[in-house]
Amino acid sequence: MKEHWDERYAAEEYIYGTHPNAWFAEKLSGINKGKLLLPAEGEGRNAVFAASIGWDVSAFDQSEEGRKKALKLATENSVAINYTIADLTTFNCPDTSFDAIALIFVHMPVEIRQLVHQNLIKCLKPGGYLILEAFTKKQIQNSSGGPKTELLLYERDYLLHDFSELEIIDFDETTTVLNEGPLHQGEAFVLRLYARKPIINF
Repeated sequence: MKEHWDERYAAEEYIYGTHPNAWFAEKLSGINKGKLLLPAEGEGRNAVFAASIGWDVSAFDQSEEGRKKALKLATENSVAINYTIADLTTFNCPDTSFDAIALIFVHMPVEIRQLVHQNLIKCLKPGGYLILEAFTKKQIQNSSGGPKTELLLYERDYLLHDFSELEIIDFDETTTVLNEGPLHQGEAFVLRLYARKPIINF
């Protein structure tokens, strides 16, 4: 899998574009700035945007080529991001260390998805926010992006189950038109989740 993404990101152009995902940008802009984690961040478009509006950004991906392009994009935009090489299943962060986490088209097989999602919830501070956009199973019929294996695509119930301990603020299954570089173009079926980790008062 790492080799697949290294090969894909080795292209000179930014295959998912250099502008942030629209759902991510909208929701992040409404949150008080703090520490943000971006798992599987790829070429860095969302990390660079977040840093440009004042967030302290940590990102990771398994691809060295993705990291190189992300750091290049950060330099071109005169911002700093902390970008490390890590796998979704092995990444560790201190509990309650981030004010927000965003998963933008981060698709995982069923055998690891719930575990990864639960581990990321632990990384959120009480009151911290989760921003997620992912392709639904109906996306298999489209050529606008996303996995070509139905098992890697999501359903609403998957996310409700994985993030059941969060307070759902906004959750929608919708159709959108993507314009995110050459590999995300056209009509797409997506799930958009915006949720908050409860603050526990004793």
